[in-house]
Amino acid sequence: MLTAVSLGPGDVSLLTPAAHTAIARADVVAGYKGYIELVPPELLAGREVISTGMTGEVDRARAAVEAARAGRRTVMVCSGDAGVYAMAGLLLEILEAEGLLDSVPFAVVPGVPAFAAAAALLGAPLMHDFASVSLSDLLTPWEVIEKRLRLAAEADFVIALYNPRSRKRDDHLARALAVIARSRVPGTPVGVVGRAYRPGQSVILTTLDAVDTDGVDMQTVLLVGNSATRATGGRMLTPRGYHRKYAMSREKGGE
Repeated sequence: MLTAVSLGPGDVSLLTPAAHTAIARADVVAGYKGYIELVPPELLAGREVISTGMTGEVDRARAAVEAARAGRRTVMVCSGDAGVYAMAGLLLEILEAEGLLDSVPFAVVPGVPAFAAAAALLGAPLMHDFASVSLSDLLTPWEVIEKRLRLAAEADFVIALYNPRSRKRDDHLARALAVIARSRVPGTPVGVVGRAYRPGQSVILTTLDAVDTDGVDMQTVLLVGNSATRATGGRMLTPRGYHRKYAMSREKGGE
């Protein structure tokens, strides 16, 4: 059995019971070393751990597949949701390429994705349609990323930005925000959330023309509002549209 297990944003309180059970039943736990550290230590006790660095995705995925192929219950732990910019897809690709889809049972345990964790800390920025774009061009050409940003901005989606800035890609975020700014006013609310629900958490509500790109790293998610998004009471709100059909406040003297 091979299972991609979602750890959520990092806090143990946001690890689902299903994820906890899957890890507790496993013989082998695989994952990026930073995510292995998010697993409660008692769940790793007595289990083989397969851990690699940030660029070792294929190696650890193949090792996990081999362990499962040998009949060992194997889980691949991922931060956020295993099916969102994580390892569920790569595991399935390898099973497909090696003709193992019928012989190795495969499952995914869902979890709290990073954009949902960031949104919760900011208020309610994702109440209407939104798009999610990763700014990492390791696997996707920058031209494709820029096109997606441009079209999402033109379509007035709220935009979640993953993998916004690394040491080697320190200009990608500024370039991305410039693309979005062609279709947004400078005062568009932007939420910048770092290390959501982990030690060192930071939550900043700013505007499109005032984002401090130097303070952003790979553990940061940005939520760029649409034309209706506003800041209210220190929170970020994207109205769903109820105000167009219903009264949002009761008249004085009403029940």
